[in-house]
Amino acid sequence: MTMRLGLSLIFALALAASLDAQQTLTLEQAIALAQQQGLAARAAERARDAERWRDRAFGARRLPQLALEGIVPSINRGISPVFRPDGTTAFVTQREMQSSLNLTLSQQVTATGGEVFLSSGLTRLDVHGAQLSPLWQSTPLVFGIRQSLFRSNDLRWDYREQNVRAEVAEQRYLEAREDVALVTADAFFDLYAAEMALQNALANSAINDTLHLLNSGRYEVGRIGENDLLQSELAVLRARTSLDGARLERERALADLKRLTNLPAGADIRIVVPATAPDVQPDTAVAAAQALRNQSRIRGLELDELVARRGVSQARLNTGFGLTVEAMAGLNQTAPIFDDAYRSLLEQQRLTVAVEMPLVQWGGRSAQIQAARADQDRVAALARDSRASVEQDARFAALQLPLARRQLATSAKADTVATRRFDVAKNRYVIGRIDIGALYIAQSEKDAALLSYVEALRNYWLAYYRLRRLTLYDFEAGRALAPQQ
Repeated sequence: MTMRLGLSLIFALALAASLDAQQTLTLEQAIALAQQQGLAARAAERARDAERWRDRAFGARRLPQLALEGIVPSINRGISPVFRPDGTTAFVTQREMQSSLNLTLSQQVTATGGEVFLSSGLTRLDVHGAQLSPLWQSTPLVFGIRQSLFRSNDLRWDYREQNVRAEVAEQRYLEAREDVALVTADAFFDLYAAEMALQNALANSAINDTLHLLNSGRYEVGRIGENDLLQSELAVLRARTSLDGARLERERALADLKRLTNLPAGADIRIVVPATAPDVQPDTAVAAAQALRNQSRIRGLELDELVARRGVSQARLNTGFGLTVEAMAGLNQTAPIFDDAYRSLLEQQRLTVAVEMPLVQWGGRSAQIQAARADQDRVAALARDSRASVEQDARFAALQLPLARRQLATSAKADTVATRRFDVAKNRYVIGRIDIGALYIAQSEKDAALLSYVEALRNYWLAYYRLRRLTLYDFEAGRALAPQQ
């Protein structure tokens, strides 16, 4: 008695240690792990971060830019013509070295598409042969503008497009996280289905072994025929085959879930399915509105429409009459001595007006404009169709969720009934009240009902997360999903 008590205590402690070593994983925990440390989630996060950095780089380019440019030095050695006072030309060998530095502060003007700048520069020229002393040229201060007229404002178009691209990137990141949740939920219930199938296969194998032993005894005393005995033996073989397949499928499903959650291959986990399914009754109008507001596909359509409008503007303005104005005003001076180059400064002005006026284009400008407008109409038609598709998908996803919940309740009831029916059939067969065929029909219906219940449970949660994915909206909390910083 004492020995049995000691063995029982050791077994209980070993079982408790084994349970402690296992990592319990609920559906929400599995999804949280996959979204935090999964490789797919990490890739989505890096893609979002890259877009954020690109947006910051674009914003930085719109701020004042300070640049230093220089030539240190430029050396040129060769034969050059020199004009003499008497009108003749002599060819002499010259060695020339030029060095320059220029500091420029510039600012792009988004409203007009032009640029204003402020610069300061210094140049030294050494010419050996014609003169021996260096020549210094200074431009202490120069203010200038560059502006294109009657042309498409690319700076403003870039600014508009970048704002939309930044919003699309954030929405795509949220969608990627919900994609991870959807895939993880599918893998979670793959594992649950595999574990339930394994438990069912173990139970069927044990029951069929017992029934075969019972039928062997009945056959020996002549109570059943050989056909029933062979049918019982065949059921045993099928149960063992199903058991081997269930073990392998369970290991595969477990490996898939560990891969998605980025858990170690040797981690011992035990999944716990949700005890209840949330009774969410999503409003179809809310689902459609949220999908149209939050999906990156919709913002992507807005970006396509913006690009199409830009194409029309460029085709209309960039192929016709245009002006480019560049004006500079400042101070400069030259001297053979460095200090003198900054004394008695002289004014410097420069104005350049470049005119571009195509005369004969053989209808090319009109063709480009019509092509751009055709692209704009194409994008508009696709956008209308895509918006209707997004609205329809969200509406039917909202209708699917309560339907999946009702089907889950029905499947759970059917599983309970089928299990109870098999227990009754088994007991009746043991006492000889039904034949073996009826017993195996009840067993098959029990297995089918269990499979149907597991599939209904999977379908409900997939419908739940699919609705979140399509709308980027949490219907339980009643708020849109917020991006993480």
